[in-house]
Amino acid sequence: MVKLIKAQRKALSTNYAVAYAVKMVDVDVIAAYPITPQTHVVEKLAEFIANGELEAEMIHVESEHSALSAVIGAAAAGARTFTATSAQGLELMHEITHIASGMRLPIVMSIATRALSAPISIWCDYSDIMNARDTSWIIYFTSRAQETFDTIIQAYKVAENEKILLPVMVAYDGFITSHTYEPVDLPDEEEVRKFVPKKVTWYTLDTEKPVTMGPVGTPDWYYEFKYQQVIAFENALPVIKQVNDEFAKWFGRKYDVVEPYMIDDAEIALVSYGSVVGTIRETIDELRKEGIKVGLLNLRLYRPFPVEDIKKYLSKVPIVGVLDRAISYGAPYGGPAYTDVASVFYHEADRPLLVNFIIGIGQRTVLPDDIKFITKKLKEFLDKKQVPPRPIFIGVRE
Repeated sequence: MVKLIKAQRKALSTNYAVAYAVKMVDVDVIAAYPITPQTHVVEKLAEFIANGELEAEMIHVESEHSALSAVIGAAAAGARTFTATSAQGLELMHEITHIASGMRLPIVMSIATRALSAPISIWCDYSDIMNARDTSWIIYFTSRAQETFDTIIQAYKVAENEKILLPVMVAYDGFITSHTYEPVDLPDEEEVRKFVPKKVTWYTLDTEKPVTMGPVGTPDWYYEFKYQQVIAFENALPVIKQVNDEFAKWFGRKYDVVEPYMIDDAEIALVSYGSVVGTIRETIDELRKEGIKVGLLNLRLYRPFPVEDIKKYLSKVPIVGVLDRAISYGAPYGGPAYTDVASVFYHEADRPLLVNFIIGIGQRTVLPDDIKFITKKLKEFLDKKQVPPRPIFIGVRE
């Protein structure tokens, strides 16, 4: 039974949708450093604090390294925390991301994805977030403002779960969605706070019960600490699904770790993530009218990687094209998402043919004609029962 929650509809950019979600979950401490295209998130939060709409401490710091360090300190003291960044900012944080996860602090951070320098690019691809995939943070990909708003709220409920206690990144397209305004349904703030009640579930710095956090890990014990993070990720997937279901019952919007589109009878499947899935869906509608049975699997959750869900939807599809929005330089066969999808089927006797396509690097426009070209190539490979050994780079001048 769905609990009906009254909502106010506003036109918001995805950046502003993130800020509204953070306000509604009633964070205690925010620390951030401005970087394009993320800056509007923390600007809006600063406005909420200045107007008395959010009672929180805003820490202005000199770098992203310091921003994440500050929220680590606050979370270690028991505060609900938030930060946001993009591109080089995430790279500057990289050292500290491992400390946050190793200390098992439930920090939430939004990432407006952006290509990495050099050359300097302020435009979108997923190079930055893919560099963070082994930092032991839970990673969501979102494709629109409403989904991002809802996912930020869910992220706190997941991160603070006693079985998990890991930080969470929520990533969405810089500029393509970060600055695009869409209608967003904002539920009553009190209902959001009931859905994500404040409760300190993690170890904190307490003068009454002193603990040491982040000490030297000798060879006798370091391995065990890291293995605890492995177990936390094994616990995470069912909790993430449970939170999806609870959110749907509470607010009426349902999400899953992957989102299939016309996949049931597909002879060709496309796998991708972020805002490009909208273009893919529209193109699939056109291709279906032409009698081409193509479907889509949208990756909403990237870490932990939803292995069984991917098998469920792709095992019976003859050929799958993974459309990556980042490059794994020097990797033998393809981009990061392709490598993960391929690993899912490595031990499976019944598996699809797999092809990697690299798209949208540096926000190179991805058009419906590009998706049609990719689908045509997959059909040719399927007819020949032979796939290329390396990625196909779409839209690049070679």
